[in-house]
Amino acid sequence: MSGGANRARWVIVAMVFVAIMLNYVDRQILALLKPTLEAEFRWSDQDYANMGTAFQVATAFAFLGTGWFIDRVGLRRGFGVGVGVWSLAGMAHAVATTVTGFIGARVVLGMAESIGTPAAVKTAATYFNHRDRQIALGIGNTAPNVGAVVTPALIPPLAVAFGWQAAFLLAGGLGLVWVAVWFALRVKPVALDAMEAAPIRWGDILRRRTTLAIAIAKVLSDQVWFFMLLWLPDLFHRLFALPQGTLGWPVALAYGLAACGALTGGWLPTRMIAGGWSVNRARKTTMLLYALLVLPVPLVLSVSSPWSAALLLGLGLFAHQGFSTSVFGVATDVTPARAVGSTIGIAAFCGNLCSIGMIQFQAWALANGWGYTPALVICASSYLLALLAIHLLIPRIVPVEPEAGAPLVVAH
Repeated sequence: MSGGANRARWVIVAMVFVAIMLNYVDRQILALLKPTLEAEFRWSDQDYANMGTAFQVATAFAFLGTGWFIDRVGLRRGFGVGVGVWSLAGMAHAVATTVTGFIGARVVLGMAESIGTPAAVKTAATYFNHRDRQIALGIGNTAPNVGAVVTPALIPPLAVAFGWQAAFLLAGGLGLVWVAVWFALRVKPVALDAMEAAPIRWGDILRRRTTLAIAIAKVLSDQVWFFMLLWLPDLFHRLFALPQGTLGWPVALAYGLAACGALTGGWLPTRMIAGGWSVNRARKTTMLLYALLVLPVPLVLSVSSPWSAALLLGLGLFAHQGFSTSVFGVATDVTPARAVGSTIGIAAFCGNLCSIGMIQFQAWALANGWGYTPALVICASSYLLALLAIHLLIPRIVPVEPEAGAPLVVAH
């Protein structure tokens, strides 16, 4: 591959990075502005949990279609349409005045944003060979964390200066600019078959033990991520009584550490494989390291400083993103490129739908005086259970070449 073509592939990675970053800016604004919007519209904790649940339900069921949609119509067109719709939905929050209005905006946002995960993983499988793919996944998986850093650092001051509506309008407008640039790019893929529209037999995908393994891992890890994304600002507010203008900084630190975890999740197994380790050993050893790093998370309730809490939670988020990047890597290892979107869509559906339980459980725990202790204990144990499921269902991870796996999922 020529130097120019190789550089162009990394431009695609940069575009995916920006899209997923904006995705998480759009979805996190509501959590950061909760104190302001709660006071203005007189929300209860249950109202807020219901908004989060509506988003998760919409996202979960949309995953059943968006993964298929990306595989069916192609990465380029499908991703562009998805980002355009979610940007408009994000802007629609600025005109909402009731709980129902916000729920409606969250539903459309969640449905459209579901295209981001299968599109990002399919991009890595489409434009990169097996050697470089994990690095691309690691870079792409830092995007949610950069979005989660940028949002708390910029959105609360922006809302104080210009009003909360400006935050939603700015984030959505940037997404529309992204769409225009995306459709202007032309880059040649590595996996040519992955760019073609292909009928997908879901029965074949659902019957695979590898699909079940990825789905279980997504359920157990996603419940932690979405719990943190929705409730972390409230946790800091309750523990340390931080005002709206300063609430974002400890949250930004925690998510900054998460971004580092995603990068290591791409780099570490790649270095192990380059050093002669098998793909199976490298993947599972990496995931075990991250699972162990999450175990101290419940200790956050015993610290007295918001910065100490941010470092402890940041360690957990560091581990989460490293683990999550490894799960995506396993998916691209064991799934042909043309079926990656559908496989990730099914797994993400399971992860998002089951995360609703954590969101509602936390509202119940607060209402009944349990606080955050039970949820944090669940978070600490989830990753070891996820790794156990992967090991039992995929005893040996062996990379699948696109040509070898193609007949599995393409209708004859």
